[in-house]
Formats: sequence, C-alpha cells, structure tokens
Amino acid sequence: MITLKNVILRRSAKVLLDGATVTINPGEKVGLVGRNGAGKSTLFALFNGSLHEDGGDFYVPKQWRMAQVAQDMPETEESATDFVVGGDTRLAELRATLAAIEAAYEANPDDADIGMELAHAYTDLADAGEHDAVPRAQALILGLGFKSHELDGPVNSFSGGWRMRLQLARALMCPSDLLLLDEPTNHLDLDALVWLEAWLQKYAGTMIVISHDREFLDAVTDVTLHIANAQLTRYGGNYSKFEDMRALQMEQQQVAFSKQQDKIAHLQKFIDRFKAKASKAKQAQSRVKALERMERVAPLLAEADFTFEFKEPGNIPNPMLSISNASFGYEIEDAEPKTILRGVSRSVLAGQRIGILGANGQGKSTLVKTIAREMGALAGQVTEGKGLNIGYFAQQELDVLRPQDNPLEHMVRMARELGSAVKESTGEQALRGFLGSFNFSGDMVKQPVGTMSGGEKARLVLAMMVWQRPNLLLLDEPTNHLDLATREALAVALNEFEGTLMLVSHDRALLRSVCDEFWLVGRGVVADFDGDLDDYQRYLLDEAKRLREEAKIAVRDAAAAIATAAETAPIAAPAPAANEPAAANKNPQQRKQDAQGRQQRSDQAKPIKREIAQIDERLAAAGTERAALEARLAQPLSSAEIAEAGKRLKALNDEIGRLEERWLALSDQLEALAA
Repeated sequence: MITLKNVILRRSAKVLLDGATVTINPGEKVGLVGRNGAGKSTLFALFNGSLHEDGGDFYVPKQWRMAQVAQDMPETEESATDFVVGGDTRLAELRATLAAIEAAYEANPDDADIGMELAHAYTDLADAGEHDAVPRAQALILGLGFKSHELDGPVNSFSGGWRMRLQLARALMCPSDLLLLDEPTNHLDLDALVWLEAWLQKYAGTMIVISHDREFLDAVTDVTLHIANAQLTRYGGNYSKFEDMRALQMEQQQVAFSKQQDKIAHLQKFIDRFKAKASKAKQAQSRVKALERMERVAPLLAEADFTFEFKEPGNIPNPMLSISNASFGYEIEDAEPKTILRGVSRSVLAGQRIGILGANGQGKSTLVKTIAREMGALAGQVTEGKGLNIGYFAQQELDVLRPQDNPLEHMVRMARELGSAVKESTGEQALRGFLGSFNFSGDMVKQPVGTMSGGEKARLVLAMMVWQRPNLLLLDEPTNHLDLATREALAVALNEFEGTLMLVSHDRALLRSVCDEFWLVGRGVVADFDGDLDDYQRYLLDEAKRLREEAKIAVRDAAAAIATAAETAPIAAPAPAANEPAAANKNPQQRKQDAQGRQQRSDQAKPIKREIAQIDERLAAAGTERAALEARLAQPLSSAEIAEAGKRLKALNDEIGRLEERWLALSDQLEALAA
C-alpha cells in the first residue's frame, strides 16, 4: 500500500501539504481533485519519485512497477506500433537480458549454467507476452481512435494531439502495479474516452488519476483524495459521492462552528462580568481554563467560486443560419479539395442548443469552422440571418493568443479591431474591471499570456468571447484546460445564455447540462441523433464491437480467398468502366489487346500464387513444429535441452513473423493485379 504520514510538501516558499496523512490500498482507483494550484501535480511528483517530501514519511512498495503518461511530445521516426510496444518495459528488459545470454551461450555452448539461464530467459519472455506484444499494442492504438492504416505510420507524421494519444497507449502498454494518469482525457474525443473508461475499469493495479471530467472520474474511481488548504482528505466513493459527502461535512462543520462560537461568547461574557468580583473569581478562572482547553472548530473557509455570465445579445435572428445541400472540407494547394461532409442541409434556429457528436476525423471541427467563417463551403450555400454575431471558441484558440502580450493588451486590441473607442482612462479601466470578473485581478492583467497556465488562457479566451456579446456560440472543446469549478461556471453561464449554442465536447457532464438535441457527424453526413448521451455511449460500444467483428471476418475471408486464388483459375478481366465500350462492341484489335493484357496479368500472378502457396505450406509446418516445441518445454528436460528448444522456438516465432509479413505483401500485389 501507499502511505503518507504527516507529510509536508513545499513548492518554493509555498506549503502545499502540511501534515498530510492518508493510505491508498492496493487495487484502489483514486481520483485526485482540488483547485488549480492546490498541489495535485506536486503530489504526483512525490508519487513518481521525482520529488521528495519536505517532512514526514512517504512509502510506496519498492517492488511496484509504475507507469505514467510522459508529458513530452515524442519525436521519432519509429512506427506507432513499435513506439507503443516500447512502453512494455518488462518486455524490453527481458529482450535485453535474452540477447546478452544468447551471446554468452554462443561463446560457451557447453556451459550448463548458461544453458539454464537461457532456458529461463525464454520462459520469462513467453510469460511476459512476447508472442502477442504487437497485437496488444495495436489494440490500444486502435482503441484510442487511430485507423488501421496508421498502425505502421511514423510517430512524427501525427499531429501533437495524436502523438499524446500514443504516449497514453505506451503507458497503458506497460505492465504496472501503479498507474498515474494526469488529465488523460484532454486529447480524446468521446469515442476514445468511452473505450478508455472500459479499459481502466478492468485495470487490476492501483490507479491515481487527475481529471477535471466528473463523469470520467465517476466511471473509473472508487476513492477520492481532495487537496484543499494544505490538507489531504480521503473520501470513499467516486467524485459525485465525494461532492455529497463534502457538502454534508461542510454543513456539519458550519453548524459545529456556530454552536462553539455561541458557547465561547457565553463563557467570555461570564468571565468579563465576574472576573473582578472576589466571590466569583474562582468560577471565572475555571471558565478561562475551559476556554484554553477547548479544541476549536475551524471556521468554514469558503472557496472563492468563479462565476460569469453572457450578456444579452443585441438581437437574435431566426433562423440564425440555413445550410442548403452543402459540401464541407478544405482546399489543398495544387490538388483537388478534400471533401469531408456532403449533402448537408440543416437549419439552426434561435434558441437551439445543439451538441455535435462524432468520432475524431469525421468532420465535427470542419462543420463548426465552416459555420464560423474560418473555412468556406466547397459547394452549396450557407445563408446567415441578418445581424448574426458569432462567438467562436476553437480547439487551437489558445495557440493564437500572443504569448508576449498581457490580457489587457488583448482586450484593448480586440476592442479597437471591432471599432470600439477605447480611451486611455475610462476605457482601459472598464476593461480592467471586466477582466477582474474573470479572475484577472491586480497584476495579472499585466502578466504575459505566455507565462499563464492553460486554464488561465482558456479563461481569457472566454472573456474575449463574452465581451463581444454574440448571439450564436460555437464551442469546440472549450473545457480542455478548465478545472472543475470553471467548468461548472461555464455550464451555468451557458444555461443562462439567451442565444443559440452549438457545442463539440467530450465532457459529457457539460453536454448533458446544456444541450437539448444532438447532431451526429459521421460517414460523410450530418444527421439528427435520436437519443441521449447514454444512448450514444451504447451506440459507440456497439459500433466498436461491430467493427471488431467485421475486421475478424475480413481477415478470415481474405485468407480463404487468397488460398483459393492460389489453386484455381487465372485472374478475371476487370469489368468495363462506365465510359468504355462493351466487349461485344470492341473491334478485333481492341479485343486482342485486352486478351494480351489478361494473359500478361495472369503470367505475373502465377509466381505470386506459387510463393503464397509455398508460404501457406511453410506456415502450417512451422505452426505444427511450434506447438510441438511448446508441449515439449512443458515436460521435464535438462538445461541444455531447454536451451536448445527455447532457441528453436524463438527462431520459429521470428520466421513465422517474417512469413506473415511476406504473405500480406504478396496478397496486396495479387489484389492490385486483380484490380
């Protein structure tokens, strides 16, 4: 178990934990919560060993293997699959050990001790899952939203968010007793989030997770640790249960504090009244001692809640906008445009509150960007209502803030760009006051944005958006950097917003709270989703199951088809294209050329078919030999026999891997010829 006893933690001069005592039992799933700056990340640094306690005692079992998501952006040409396989640290250690023992065995094949070491190394490697490391890694990659054709793509070919998903997959790949996750959902869409929840619910080790997604915490945790006022408090239950228990605890604390204050006032009144009277001096003195001995109930230190509101829009057109038979996508220099969505015909009416659902890459952001005028429609029409004023929060919005400028400079510049008169005195002071309502007070209005946290930057973007008084809000993942308190404030503000809302988010609590209807973006179209978020979550799980079954059937059918093709007729000629003359209408010269083409393709296919047939035979033989070796290794053998059998088993596994890769490559060639 993990124990903290009277632990003190400091960051510079600030005390983040003062006398914290708590126990985390093996197998518990712990949510670590608290306001930004309370010390969650610092406590994580204590857990992973990169920081030591400033006082007290901290203990984590030395034999525990720990896994956590690396926060750096990976830079490598390694394939996605190999990168994630590398996360299995136990496998990497055993491979290195085996290589060293094999080298020693080659030099001294008659050494019985080395032979025994080699036998044990092979056994350990098999136990560690050497045979299925690649499928395990690829299952993680696909579960987190990657496509099959991306499994072998170099890590550097992916964008930053997708590379961070690979870091998450790499951490999940590591066999661990302790799993540390710091905001694991930030780069995920709802599809990948649902998959991750299911994976973590089956995780057998101890897990500690920092997250600002309350539904995610509810789904994967059974204990909550709360950091507040330099204290660490343990609550049994997930985040929702923690909220209920904390509210009750705060209410009881306030009642106890009020009662004690009444008692103190009563005692003090008696002391003040009778301390000068000789006849009552003894009683007064006893009251003084009673006050000194009294264990004081701490007053309730209410946390300063962050709240804001959207100003009433100047006007609300209806409909807000109309989309007619439109195609959405993006232009590509010196190439045909890339169309993502086709045949989109939708209307957005005043007062609608629309949640936009769909997997990453299906076109949610493309739809929102086009409505926000960031991109133009490739076809069709997008007609805006008169006086439409859009407030747009983009996923990359934080990146377009100017790091060297401060919040006040951002506000002044925006006001000038929108044509507002900003005077040096009253105008700037008004903007200062407005920023103060978003917790940018005092010197913070002059602090360069580049030095701010992600949450502070997000609050600045919200402030700039609110100031513009929009009547249509387009929000694309607005909560990625917001803590729970700010998310609650955003939900309250959106519910009171009198205009129209379109929201893309993986925060289900926010979607449930503010959206009345849902659009589903996928398979190139935009359609109504008939159901709620629970229905959508079931739809995602069913869809994932269907895709897995389809993949299994496709692999099985492909194997059967290629095996049949290796034994049967030559490749059939392709069907004529729509703009080609029918075979009966072709002239003799054309028919002769077609026949020659078919014969040429048939000649090219014959050696490929022969090699595929040979590989099938060799794979069958190697599989039989591997099964026999595995059975033999289960029997009592000498160290030399175990070593030789293990060495042969490894060679067979390597050969089978090479043959399967060659089989796939030949299959692709055969399919290309057939096409």
